[in-house]
Amino acid sequence: MTLAMLIVYFLCMIAVGVYCRRHATNVHGFVLGGRSVGPWLTAFAYGTSYFSAVIFVGYAGQFGFKYGISAVWIGIGNAFLGSLLAWVILGRRTRIMTQHLNSSTMPQFFSSRYGAPSLRIGASVIIFVFLIPYTASLYNGLSRLFGMAFHIDYSLCIVLMSVLTAIYVILGGYMATAINDFIQGIIMLFGIVAIIAALLMVNGGFMGSLESLASISDPLTSSAPGIFASFFGPHPLNLFFVVILTSLGTWGLPQMVQKFYAIESETAIKKGTVISTVFAVIIAGGCYFLGGFGRLFTSPESVMANGYDAIIPEMLSHLSPFFIALAVVLVLSASMSTLAALVLTSSSTLVMDFCKQTFTKNMEDKAQLMLIRILIVIFIAISAVIAIIQYNSNVTFIAQLMGISWGALAGAFLAPFLYGLYWKKTTPTACWTSFLFAVIVMTANLFFRQIFPPFLQSPINAGVMTMAVSLVLVPVVSLITKKPDAELVESAFSCYETPKQAPQRVTLGK
Repeated sequence: MTLAMLIVYFLCMIAVGVYCRRHATNVHGFVLGGRSVGPWLTAFAYGTSYFSAVIFVGYAGQFGFKYGISAVWIGIGNAFLGSLLAWVILGRRTRIMTQHLNSSTMPQFFSSRYGAPSLRIGASVIIFVFLIPYTASLYNGLSRLFGMAFHIDYSLCIVLMSVLTAIYVILGGYMATAINDFIQGIIMLFGIVAIIAALLMVNGGFMGSLESLASISDPLTSSAPGIFASFFGPHPLNLFFVVILTSLGTWGLPQMVQKFYAIESETAIKKGTVISTVFAVIIAGGCYFLGGFGRLFTSPESVMANGYDAIIPEMLSHLSPFFIALAVVLVLSASMSTLAALVLTSSSTLVMDFCKQTFTKNMEDKAQLMLIRILIVIFIAISAVIAIIQYNSNVTFIAQLMGISWGALAGAFLAPFLYGLYWKKTTPTACWTSFLFAVIVMTANLFFRQIFPPFLQSPINAGVMTMAVSLVLVPVVSLITKKPDAELVESAFSCYETPKQAPQRVTLGK
């Protein structure tokens, strides 16, 4: 049954890639779908790029085990900070200014907005380097489920996922990714609800599961009775940092922000905001809710032996073959959509913002498109090799890999991008300060973790710290460095002054 469902799923993904080839005949169409993607496709593309095997297997398993049912707060934060607030604060302004500046990528935005081509090159290198560990973490989570369902080799799982994703992204570009994201999103919505219901029934439904969870104690975690079924759990402060990294961090991730570049109109953003938020409530809230009951299906000794990433697969192994098949397709959908977004973002950025700017400034459109497709293959191959090495050497957990990636990218880009949309006084020097600070801190956290204070040895906490400091560094450095070119700034912000016609019913309300 599982194999049959997967074959049908794979054929659908490839068919969409073939269908969308007509949208991918030039760089603009390949990378942004011609800026003609509707609110439903954009909202689902945002959500499916947000939530992957990293969330479902890695984060839900680890933080559900650590914090119990209070891990649901992470999902709530993802929905209202990472989705709703991101769309409200970034969506419309990003769509307007990036179109005005003719920017197709985040590095290109930095270059045009600040009049500093060096920012474009620097940002493209950061994106390419730090998206690789994030991509590697996707393979890890997905392959654990494949191993549980089929008992097949981890490397074979990685190759299968890599090849299929490469096929439909190379064929159809962003439009194929967006349509497949919509299909994958539908699967995720129905799948998570069905799997939660099935797993809760194993322990007598919701109330029975909650009572069983309340009876579990772990002296190493907390001596309070019923702590894993409590509202804020055993570690509220650590929980708060996870919420911030996984929610506010999306504001600085290029593969997320660039969804706003491609949406068809400003009015579509309003509808997309609602759709994206509802999607996140169900998917993120559901994943962490499910993970919160992990202690009912595994023990601390098992976690010590097999790692946090084995918790969700262990939970799912208690289900019938149908639900195992559904879970595999669900996580495959989440992972392939995120992988597609990552490889498309990384390869297009490297070609358009690094290769073209550094080596071949007169590169033709056709040559750029060919190079992007080649780099998609290279990027997938590199991340797959890293995933296999990581798995065989037990270097780190999924959550830690993702924490390094998110901390570096969000810490580097969140403040320069946000201030670039709203504050005219932001300077290129301030942007570089944010870039370098985040990269240095997170690289040091990866290789020299022992030099950090105990609380900041966690990549997640270090990532939150880089974002918070960068939000302060950028305005401070901007105020003490050379002012930006006034004409350049006014030209960039003039897009917000363009008059728009409004229906009479709207003007009556003013």
